[in-house]
Amino acid sequence: MSDASSDLDITEFISRVVHDGSNYRMDAMEGLYTGDMTILYPDENGSITRASRSDVFGEFAARGRNGDSPLSTEYRILHIERQGDLATALLYRRMSDEAAPFLYELRLQYRAQWQVCGETVTPWPDPEVAGAFLPPRQNG
Repeated sequence: MSDASSDLDITEFISRVVHDGSNYRMDAMEGLYTGDMTILYPDENGSITRASRSDVFGEFAARGRNGDSPLSTEYRILHIERQGDLATALLYRRMSDEAAPFLYELRLQYRAQWQVCGETVTPWPDPEVAGAFLPPRQNG
């Protein structure tokens, strides 16, 4: 277990992921993600949707081709946990002033360099219920 300040290589990698992705730099993104990367996120019904690398890259490429403005690069690394050649990073991420913030869990693998092998994206926690993943104790 570690923190962001002791994992400079991972923090620099995450900065590249955010900046290259936000600017639709598809050539750069190719090397930042494993070939089998997927993104998991809840849909409006609470079911989990899986987006493949090709789906995600297709969306980013279309935005770039269509001349969409770059996404915001606003992010904050909340936690990094490294276990050998695997790591998990939790990020606060907001992609525009019009978009809600989200909590990103990046699953990373070291293969000659760090690469994203998966992401889970969930709405940023409601401060009223944040930290309440367990119900209240029944007996004091």
